[in-house]
Amino acid sequence: MIMRIFQVVTRPGKEAAFESFFHETAIPLMRATDGLVQVLPGAARLDSPREFAFVMIWRDLDALRAFAGEDYAQPHVDPAEAELVESRSIRHYDLVEG
Repeated sequence: MIMRIFQVVTRPGKEAAFESFFHETAIPLMRATDGLVQVLPGAARLDSPREFAFVMIWRDLDALRAFAGEDYAQPHVDPAEAELVESRSIRHYDLVEG
């Protein structure tokens, strides 16, 4: 399985708009995605009010590619969030089960 960590920093002043998008669009979309074994959404905290994240566990690379395409190593952004986001990052790891 593959662990995918996606992090977003919103543009200043766009925190509330992104939070609405995050809860109303992004989380339901991710939870309904085939091949996604688990999704752990992380909302902003008082000490980092512009930062949001997803930790996703994908069944395999084929499932991740079906979702993100061949350039899965690049962070994908929904057009609805593009104007809200200042920066984004993505990392992938092989999940270690213990």
